[in-house]
Amino acid sequence: MGMQKNLNFSAAPIGVFDSGVGGISVLKHLRALMPHEDLIYVADSKFAPYGNQTPAFIRARSFYLAEFLINQGVKALVVACNTATAAAVADLRERYSDLLIIGMEPALKPAVAATKTGVVGVLATSGTLKSVQFAALLEHYGQGVQVVTQACIGLVECVEKGELADASTVALLRQYVQPLLDANADTIVLGCTHYPFLKPLIEQLAGGSVVLVDTGDAVAKHLKSRLQESQLLSASDVAGNVSFWSNINAVGTEKVISALWGNPVSVAQLT
Repeated sequence: MGMQKNLNFSAAPIGVFDSGVGGISVLKHLRALMPHEDLIYVADSKFAPYGNQTPAFIRARSFYLAEFLINQGVKALVVACNTATAAAVADLRERYSDLLIIGMEPALKPAVAATKTGVVGVLATSGTLKSVQFAALLEHYGQGVQVVTQACIGLVECVEKGELADASTVALLRQYVQPLLDANADTIVLGCTHYPFLKPLIEQLAGGSVVLVDTGDAVAKHLKSRLQESQLLSASDVAGNVSFWSNINAVGTEKVISALWGNPVSVAQLT
């Protein structure tokens, strides 16, 4: 599809999607770094977590959400989900070759650079850990260090429900973080965009000496420099609009999204 790079295309919004509300952790970094950009966020919460879905299903959802955002006139697309990036980002780039598309991947490189014990822990969904992309990352950056991976079944659901400090969430996290600490990991990669919302709990469980690596900041910086290169940064000097869409019951969703975003927001219904 040919996209018109008209003169005011730089005023177009940035589209962001995730399997659910986790990508709001990335959205916060985008907002902090580029406060004048309009942002559109889509939560595919009806189908979260993607880690439990097949790659073909995740690709189909990713195309659907990308189409929705392209119809909203976005100038760039952020796949704010590690599992969707692994399953679909190459196909998205092929189909929408003239759209700037940024994906997520677990931040192994900075974690490997930061470790002193030589052991890096990775908390991620099973979908991310099973992906070809993750295997390639390990191959590339995991040389000379021990990488201990932990699939975190059920954590995404805790964040989707807004249960960021519940006893059940603490119990689950303890079960996932402890093996990494037992293996002497001093650096833990948050390999899912939902997990930064559990940072305070993870820090509590892991102790202050463990470094937690979250990819959102790097993704925001990468997007900003790519927009700069293409002369697509917004020229506006007023705060950009942020709009939220979700495909599950708007009342409970608004409560959770407002809490994660840190401000009351209204959420439009994605049909």
